[in-house]
Amino acid sequence: MHQARGEKHWIIPDGFIPPKSAPGDYVSHESICVLNCSSEEAQLQITIFFEDREPLENISVAVAGRRTYHIRTSSLSANGASIPVGVPYAIEVLSDIPIIVQYSRLDATQAANALMSVVAYPIK
Repeated sequence: MHQARGEKHWIIPDGFIPPKSAPGDYVSHESICVLNCSSEEAQLQITIFFEDREPLENISVAVAGRRTYHIRTSSLSANGASIPVGVPYAIEVLSDIPIIVQYSRLDATQAANALMSVVAYPIK
């Protein structure tokens, strides 16, 4: 059996999906990158926080054991609502078992694309 590694509670304070991308092959996007080292499936609950509106809560995602899963933030929704483009937001990820969370952003708003990736903030 493979042991769980990581934490159960993660915070990503800076999210923003640009409303437009430059012409070309790439579209701006963001991903929550989850690594589950355990043999058992991880059950995630994701909350999206905003500056000026109520959060999107209780977004459920499962990550299979000994797998990675890249969750496009633009695909997340709760009660028919999703993350609007051009609006700052933050992410809270809760898991029933320890996982590792990374956050990646592809900024394709100009011809010279930029890719940013950081490990999320773990809460112990």
